[in-house]
Amino acid sequence: MNRTDRLYALVEELRAVSPRPRSARWLAERFEVSSRTVERDLLALQQAGIPIWAEPGRTGGYVIDAAATLGPAGFTLDEAIAVLIGLGALRRSPFRQSAATAGRKILAVMPSEDARRASALASRVHLLEPDEEMSTPPSFAAALRAGRVVRLRYRDPAGRESVREVEPLGSVGKEGYWYLIAWCRLRDGVRAFRGDRMLSVELTDEMLQPRMLRREDLGIEYGRLRSVVDD
Repeated sequence: MNRTDRLYALVEELRAVSPRPRSARWLAERFEVSSRTVERDLLALQQAGIPIWAEPGRTGGYVIDAAATLGPAGFTLDEAIAVLIGLGALRRSPFRQSAATAGRKILAVMPSEDARRASALASRVHLLEPDEEMSTPPSFAAALRAGRVVRLRYRDPAGRESVREVEPLGSVGKEGYWYLIAWCRLRDGVRAFRGDRMLSVELTDEMLQPRMLRREDLGIEYGRLRSVVDD
């Protein structure tokens, strides 16, 4: 059994017995490798974001959170290629870290030959991007998902700096730039804050109150706004 197949099988073995643990020795005997090899594989899975942890003690071992993991994805080759391309397109986005770990997880749970073919075929797809990378802080993504008021230190197009308390409503991507759409308390209205102009992003303890975002509030004069989950 090659390593990719073994990583997939380790995840499936731990899922099958969760929440009971499996020791490294038991897993090593099951897959006919050394305990050190199993521990290296489990560390690689943990680094890829798979929720595996070690339980100490004589009856302890490795446990996976089955509720937070998916079983075999069952993607067709074309579906897997499409997903890898979509994740690769996010390499310069505020979601780049999650996209990278998601790509590794998808390949880890696919049969090795399918994973190899999907990765090879997806690598033939290229994106033409600006030489200058727009640096958007990773905390941009946290601001969207936290459900809390955010304190931004922001530099406007004229170079003026300000501190704004904003209520995140969504995000828009356009031509390599990512914008945080939020209700700005300073301006008492919806504003778009470009990610590469954010000097710092601080989550406050104040929870957001429900607020509806209408597309007409964005004042987009050209192009069509489309959600990534639209049919």
